[in-house]
Formats: sequence, C-alpha cells, structure tokens
Amino acid sequence: MAGIRIKDIDIYHPSKKIGNDFFIQHFDEKGIDIRGLLAALGRESRYSIDSSEENSLTMAFEAASNVLDKTGLTGADIDLIAYASQTPEYIFPTNSLMIHRLIGGPSHAICIDSNANCAGMTASVEQVSRQMMANPRIRRALVIGSDHVAPHADKNDPVYYANFGDAAAALILERDEHSVGFIDSIYQTDTCVYGNSMFPAEGLANLGRNGVAAGEFNVKFIPFDDSICVDAASESINTLLSNNDIDPESIKAACFSQLSLPNIRAVSGKTGIGDDVAVYIGDEFGYTSTSSPFVALHRAVTTGKIERGDKVLFWTVGAGWQNVAFVMEY
Repeated sequence: MAGIRIKDIDIYHPSKKIGNDFFIQHFDEKGIDIRGLLAALGRESRYSIDSSEENSLTMAFEAASNVLDKTGLTGADIDLIAYASQTPEYIFPTNSLMIHRLIGGPSHAICIDSNANCAGMTASVEQVSRQMMANPRIRRALVIGSDHVAPHADKNDPVYYANFGDAAAALILERDEHSVGFIDSIYQTDTCVYGNSMFPAEGLANLGRNGVAAGEFNVKFIPFDDSICVDAASESINTLLSNNDIDPESIKAACFSQLSLPNIRAVSGKTGIGDDVAVYIGDEFGYTSTSSPFVALHRAVTTGKIERGDKVLFWTVGAGWQNVAFVMEY
C-alpha cells in the first residue's frame, strides 16, 4: 500500500510584529495585570494583520502559493484542496473553492472546507490522509489552515485579545509508493465546556434576524482551566503509540497545540516525550489556533530538527473540547 506523506510545508504571516508591552499597557489602563498570564502561556510576540486588504483567506492563499512555489508544483497538480479555519472569510462559497480559483486548480479537484475550531488543520490532515488511502485517484492534496481571530476578540478579554497571532500554514500531502507516511490517529471528545467559547455568541440565525452593531461580532468566552484536556490527551497519545508499537523515544518532533506552554510540557511529561522533542514557537508567533501545530512543524523542518523517515507526533485540542492526535513518518 502506498504511503501518504507530507511532501513539503510552508507558512505565511503578516510583517507587523507586536510584543507583550503593547498588551500589558492596554490592560494596565483597564486595571488588569496580564504579566502573569503572558508569562504562563509563554508569550513574547505575535504577528498581526495591519491592513484591511488581509484576512484569513488572503493568508491562506499566500501560504498555499509559498508551498507550491517551493515544490515546483502548480494548482493543476492538486487533486484535493482542504481549507481549515474557525474564522473563514466566507461561509459560502467555500474558501477552498476560492483557493482553487486563485491557484488554477483542475476541474476534477475536490474542494472542502472544515471547521474543528483550533483542531481544524490537524483533523483535516488526518481526514485527508485517510481519504487518500482509500481513493487512489487523489495523488496530491493541498491542506491549509488559517485564522484571523483579532476582529472577533473582545478587547477586554486578555485570553483572546493578547494571546492570538495571525498566520497560515499550507502543506502538500502526496501518495508515495516508497514511504510509510501517515501511520494512525486517535480522537477523544468531551463536551463538558462546550459553551465556554462560542462564535457568533448568539448564533447565525439571531444575527440574521437582529443584525449586529460594529464591534459586537465577538467571541463569547467564559474562562476555564485549559489544562482540562491534558490527562485525556495524554491517555489518547499513549494509546496511539502503544497500538502501533511506537516507542516515545523514537518520536523526533512533537508538534502540539501552541495554546499553552505548560500544557505542552504536561502532555510531553505524561507521554514520555522529551522537552527537547516538543517544538515550541508560541513565544514568537503567539497562538495561531488551527495552524499552530503546523507552524511548529515548519520550524522543525527548516531548522533540520527532523529528516525524512523521522516519526512526528501531532496533537491539538479544539473548543468544546476535542483532542486530535496522529503520528506519521515525515
């Protein structure tokens, strides 16, 4: 059986970089000290869109263009386009269809959007890999993750306003007769905090009936302990590795959700993954939500941390919550 491997990956982020001082001053003026929060999360800076011409879709196109240029491929070489975002620029038509037009995709290409919140791109790579395993007509797939949370963040909420950064990641999955590639995956869902992060807060139907004033199209967020999923994630990862006879020491890079540095360390510790194996980029990029594990993968690839044939472990969590983990040979 042919393996489904990552042919290559690239990213895009805006040029504007914002350090912690901006947000500390912003919240100091409101009488809120966020220094401890930023230190605990591991934040130092993040990239931010600073133009009305940029959004999640334009970032996705830039990342997609980067990886196509990098591999010497064109849109005509892509058989499936999967676009993951919790802040899609459009509800319809699909954003993947727009990417198809922008890159000149072929008429036979499958175009799908997905939204598993922050777990979106991880779930998309997993689902597309399995679809490719079952459908030999899909030789190459382009998977993109992109979020622009800032327009929907309440400026009185430190977690959303000071935590997120803007970025997109795009990778090409390719059928390869001589590689292992995708190995296995696992999911775990618990809806105990399903109502703590909601967008739009009142639902689309109510927006359609009542409209919305400028500045009110924000995320409804009720703070909760984000470590709630750590034990479940660790249990899932241990099961995934055990079921596939994979020693944790054979994992060369762990590309986890960049939501919280303590969570990365906790999951690493409970699964036998060394701190030097878990890739952390949240200090530079902030939390880029759906793309964050793949911005981490990009760092691992470009710095030579992983080479062809190395095993890479992915894990992330989506609002509500849902853990997603998979392992593959790069």
